[in-house]
Amino acid sequence: MREALLIIAASGRDADLYYATRFLAPDPFPFFQVGDERIIMVSDLELGRARSQAVVETVLALQKYEDRVKDRFAQPTQLDAVDEALRERGVQHLLVPGNFPAEYADKLRVRGYEVRVKEGTFLEERLVKSDVEVGWIAETLRLTEEAMDIAIQAIRQAEIRGHELYRAGERLTSEGVRRLIHHALLDRDCMAEHTIVAGGEQGSDPHLVGTGPLMAHQPIVIDIFPRSSRTCYFADITRTVVKGHASVRVRQMHEAVLQAQDRAVALIRDEADGATIHQEVTTVFDRLGFPTGETNGRMQGFFHGTGHGLGLEIHEPPRIGKRGAVLRRGNVVTVEPGLYYPGEGGVRIEDIVVVTETGCQILTKFPKMLEI
Repeated sequence: MREALLIIAASGRDADLYYATRFLAPDPFPFFQVGDERIIMVSDLELGRARSQAVVETVLALQKYEDRVKDRFAQPTQLDAVDEALRERGVQHLLVPGNFPAEYADKLRVRGYEVRVKEGTFLEERLVKSDVEVGWIAETLRLTEEAMDIAIQAIRQAEIRGHELYRAGERLTSEGVRRLIHHALLDRDCMAEHTIVAGGEQGSDPHLVGTGPLMAHQPIVIDIFPRSSRTCYFADITRTVVKGHASVRVRQMHEAVLQAQDRAVALIRDEADGATIHQEVTTVFDRLGFPTGETNGRMQGFFHGTGHGLGLEIHEPPRIGKRGAVLRRGNVVTVEPGLYYPGEGGVRIEDIVVVTETGCQILTKFPKMLEI
């Protein structure tokens, strides 16, 4: 009996399915691969578009297969149609992703299929990017850098009144800067969520998005990670800026983060171990007098990974962190060391690189200034 790969999901939310088909749809549809034949099954509503856009060998009409099983099922379902198409091809063994619906897996097993679940990334080949994919990521990154520039210009142009920032006569807030970023990205056909604009104490929590007035002389962490609506590929960039004068401690933190990032970039290459790179970054911070640990119930220092893979997902393998992963030529990864201390705030700098045979190519071009 033959084996097939099987995904049933909405390609607008499932990176593996979109990678396999290059067909973007908001509702779940089946994809299966038998040997070299890639097959999708879609409703009449999507049939014409699928046949012109999907990069698969075969597009099946869902209605046709539902009609074929009406003698067995009064109201055939999508899964009934999938079953019919699989049996037509002699398939009895299925390999499905970890997020495959348990309901579907149980029903397929009842019908006699052996269903195996693959852990981790289902289509591992998508983690090694082609030149075209690198170009799509770089394109999204250029647009993201434009949005970053708009945000930083707004902070730069703000007036300092006491310790607060004012722009056009109103307090400049995290929410206001985030709106500027999101509007700029929408104008560039990109979508962003959970964008971080975190000032002062808020910046000491790496994933706090930030709220309220932004203050002068304090670090402001800006982390933007949108998805292109055209290509579906993500970008990711972080900069930390201070409007006014940074404290000596924050300047030292910024310089330490730059040195740690440089060290990581110098070590990234084909077959490098992510855990070793991460440990080297930690060593840089320790040597420069920035320890990591828990104080008064909160972590401080450098307590997240050095970087992560990026592509059709904002976070995908390989990871550069404690657990480690072997980097491969063609991986696209972020390099984002940071330091976080309650009372001081946070400093993070993030760039995107492509792993090469002998090193890496830095895709990010945006400058790394602190005081503006």
